[in-house]
Amino acid sequence: MRLKPLIVLFWFFLPATCVFAQSDPERLAGILEKRLQAPSDVAFQLREYLMPKVAKLNPPAEAAQWTAEEQRLRKHLMEDVVFHGWPAEWVNAPPKFEDLGLMTPGNGYRMRKLRYEIVPGFWSTAILYEPEEMKGKIPAILNVNGHEYTIGKAAEYKQKRCINFAKRGILALSLEWLECGELSHPEKEYDGNHHWHAAYLDFVGANAVGLFYLAMRRGLDYLYEHPNVDSSRLGVTGLSGGGWQTITLSALDERVSVAVPVAGYASMVSEIERLSDTGDIEQIPADFFAGVDNAHLTAMRAPRPTLLIFDAEDDCCFRAPLVKPYVFDQVQPIFKLYSMADAFQFHENADPGTHNYQLDNRLQAYHFFAKYFHLPPIENEIPVDAEIKSYDELVVGLPKDNLTFLGLARKLGAEVNRQPSPSTALGATDWAAPERKKLQAVVRYNPTTLKHPWAIANTKSKGVETRSYRLEFANGLSAAGIWVKAMTAPDSAPLTIVLDDKGKKSALATVSDRVNRGEQVLAIDPLFFGDSTPDQPEFDSQEPEYFIQLLATLGDRGLGIEAAQLVASTQWWQRAAPWHAARLECTGIRSQVVGLVAAALEPALFSEVRVNQGMRSLNYILEAPVTHRAAPDLFCLDLYKEFDVDRLAALAQPTMITIKEDGEAPPTK
Repeated sequence: MRLKPLIVLFWFFLPATCVFAQSDPERLAGILEKRLQAPSDVAFQLREYLMPKVAKLNPPAEAAQWTAEEQRLRKHLMEDVVFHGWPAEWVNAPPKFEDLGLMTPGNGYRMRKLRYEIVPGFWSTAILYEPEEMKGKIPAILNVNGHEYTIGKAAEYKQKRCINFAKRGILALSLEWLECGELSHPEKEYDGNHHWHAAYLDFVGANAVGLFYLAMRRGLDYLYEHPNVDSSRLGVTGLSGGGWQTITLSALDERVSVAVPVAGYASMVSEIERLSDTGDIEQIPADFFAGVDNAHLTAMRAPRPTLLIFDAEDDCCFRAPLVKPYVFDQVQPIFKLYSMADAFQFHENADPGTHNYQLDNRLQAYHFFAKYFHLPPIENEIPVDAEIKSYDELVVGLPKDNLTFLGLARKLGAEVNRQPSPSTALGATDWAAPERKKLQAVVRYNPTTLKHPWAIANTKSKGVETRSYRLEFANGLSAAGIWVKAMTAPDSAPLTIVLDDKGKKSALATVSDRVNRGEQVLAIDPLFFGDSTPDQPEFDSQEPEYFIQLLATLGDRGLGIEAAQLVASTQWWQRAAPWHAARLECTGIRSQVVGLVAAALEPALFSEVRVNQGMRSLNYILEAPVTHRAAPDLFCLDLYKEFDVDRLAALAQPTMITIKEDGEAPPTK
């Protein structure tokens, strides 16, 4: 059999030609603009879909069983998730710290400025608080930042804590955090260290959480190797994002003997219930919570001493009464297996009760660390207000060419080396099957079927008939769609599926053009498009990117779900009208990728895929750049590492692929 040659056409302008001027654009616009399902309904469907995927913590009968299980989980998370795609030589590199010297000595302690390399070309900074006299081996605490965007490690409450640790004979290392303080680049809108920019790393094949993990682990490596540190007495503590760092690092690295996370994490149950509890991309990284919950991470601390601090009326996230049942109550039986129930404590802060690491929470931490470091009890805080330094005084300095998330992703993306697509028919046949299987794995493609097309409304006048649907799928999720046809067109008229990045309401010109050509049209909004988004644009909502990341962290991919809905919708209509293979017309880069993925996975589905306002290569996402918020479904782990536009088009053979570039750049914001 002779293989039809791959046809990928790039058009710069192609005027539409009206054959049958039967549709009334003004009237059709009103039909396409009418929303078919509410954002709250879409959000509820997503929560219902996500909640059963949350892993349950089931305490075993014996401590030895949990020890074996936590070792399995630790190995899986580190090897399969955290360091997925990261070069081994970077992961295993020894800590590289530069000592820039002592600051003006304090009262009973010294401060030392440090700069360290996270990965080659990407540096961060730190301040080391040293007791004035270090005799023998002393305990050490890694102090990690939350989202203190402007002042970073200069936060007043963090300085007070570190100074007090040093005055009590504890070495305290205060790390700068990505996007904060010296690593904040507000002047770089698209090339700064905004945490969601780390999604570029996912896109090129390195799990974003790996960089965050290395950034904090380098600090632990430094303390572990410090000649004055007792490596059996290492602690970690931090507020908010620092609380997430604390539980993550201390669960996955057994060198941490004592941990005090403060208002920094929750069970996936809480995160699905309230998006305010989700955090940033590193807190819900791709695949991290597929089979694991934060309850498991907390239990992985057993039997090592752990104090959880949460705030009663937190004005940010993670309110104590709401998270305690999942991350504390469920975990207590695990510590009891080791006869270490007293080493696992929960403190609910009521003063001030908001998002804080102020005096009450610091006193709780001092007391807990002193007890399990076998130091004299600490019952009060040494007043140090006069010793607090300004931001400028704590600046260490970074290289001018220091990498950012995007810079690092471009560096890794430039090293992507895919095998070329075959040029012969026989080679293409042998090549396509494993490549298609790889694509299914990358986008986590799970075919679905249409459970019921809920007919919501119809019109039939002025020569055109329409039908509006909410398309309910077997997996409980849904899409919205409108079928349009000229009344004079036969039931056997060719079908064009229309998909637009901005939703069906923006597809008027395309729909009208195809109807006027005598075709029937199905304009659909799959999940996260148009009517099927869970956000409310007037409130500048971020719900789509959060939900897409929740899907990713639980092992799904938004891109795979969108492609599955497109396939199922097309197959449903074709069963009713099997005379022609459907055309697919896409507008925008999101629609383009969804359409190409669907055509690559189901190459007999479409006769043609036409793309308007498309891109020649996925590399456009890195070079434009396109932000995660603008196209969160495209930041799919390994997508660019394994595939590009031409490769997807090759898999879609014999489908004709036409990509039109008419001078209008796809949106980046």
